[in-house]
Amino acid sequence: MSESALSFGIKTTPANVSYHDILRVWLDADAIPEIEHAWLYDHLLPRVGAGSEPIYEAWTLLSALAARTQRLRIGVLANNNRIRHPAVLAKIAANIDGISNGRLDFGIGVGGLPTSDPRFATMVAPEYEAFGIPVGEWGAAVASLSEACTIIRRLWSGEEFDFAGERYRLVGARCNPTPVQSRVPILIAGTGSSTLRIVAEHADVWNAIGPPLNTAAKLLERSRVLDGYCAASGRDPRSITRSVQVAISYDDPALARVIVRELIDVGFTHVVLNLPSPYPNDVARWVADELIRPNLERRG
Repeated sequence: MSESALSFGIKTTPANVSYHDILRVWLDADAIPEIEHAWLYDHLLPRVGAGSEPIYEAWTLLSALAARTQRLRIGVLANNNRIRHPAVLAKIAANIDGISNGRLDFGIGVGGLPTSDPRFATMVAPEYEAFGIPVGEWGAAVASLSEACTIIRRLWSGEEFDFAGERYRLVGARCNPTPVQSRVPILIAGTGSSTLRIVAEHADVWNAIGPPLNTAAKLLERSRVLDGYCAASGRDPRSITRSVQVAISYDDPALARVIVRELIDVGFTHVVLNLPSPYPNDVARWVADELIRPNLERRG
């Protein structure tokens, strides 16, 4: 299990809010040392409401926020690999790493849930149909993620190369400028066994969704599965930081503190607090005072 230092971040959903609302929260967070990272989600249609609410495209918005912030590490949690070709995405990410002066954490996932999961149709499928994006089979999407991670990392190296995979074909691919960071951290999100195998091969950070979707006990079991895949591939499992998303309520910070404490106790050291919109004034300061500092002090 990872021995990473404890860190906290926030996630702002870019739906049914204005750019200026999100910018306000990120600028406030940028001035609070206890908040170390900030994230957007990657959907083309809102996941709640009537579906007609305004929503910003994640990477365009992240570029604007990268230019306005100074300290926060930034990212998309998590980029949907089905939406953008990985070679194009690698170029976008390299540019944003440069704009932010090397603050990008690159989050990516398969995109959605297996079609056998009844939540999939209502949570994800409508945006694929609306934007003409093929859903395809889950197994093919997982295989595509593995190839995508290989392509993205190679493009960031600055080399020119051809790639003949089963899912993607590139000829004379290159990325210039390359990222500012010598190694952009790759975060892979997902808890299924097929995804965890890819995490063991490619990720610096593994991210999962916490309660109520997954209990601390369930995530501990998944973390141990990841340990097994790392051992099978000869990788030290401690080299992969364990990250978790926690939905919070402004009305019940005590519950969020308990949930975070339980997740830290089972080895999750990279904690992303999902802020519900609309965002109150001084919400970043509230998060630091009510949720982050108590757990940092307990960790000691």
